[in-house]
Amino acid sequence: MIVLDTQAWLWWMHSPQTLSDAARTAVEDAEATSRILVSAISVWEVAVKVDLGKLTLPMAIDDWYEKASSYPRIAVEPLSPRDAIASTQLPGTFHRDPADRIIVAFALRHGAPLVTSDRRIRDYAHVPTIW
Repeated sequence: MIVLDTQAWLWWMHSPQTLSDAARTAVEDAEATSRILVSAISVWEVAVKVDLGKLTLPMAIDDWYEKASSYPRIAVEPLSPRDAIASTQLPGTFHRDPADRIIVAFALRHGAPLVTSDRRIRDYAHVPTIW
């Protein structure tokens, strides 16, 4: 089982060649043998970026979500109150972006590595990452 951050999920859906070799292999392996988890906060992030004009999807956001959430082995999980709380109590020093904090807490709760290209997350020693 792995967790995808928002950018990794978008790349997996639209341009998997953008993922690093290690990330692409991890996603392919999880797709073949286990599960790929995505936090619902990633859906919010995508919707916000579309609304602000910072992201263009190949279809309407509602249609995109239906397709993206039904992709093989992907489970988009609702925001957990436990993840919301844990995101405010992450050990050590981590940046203040609330979506990243929730995604990290989500990965930690599931005990799963987080696929991310985000250097700030990859440098955070308390969550295993794949890139």
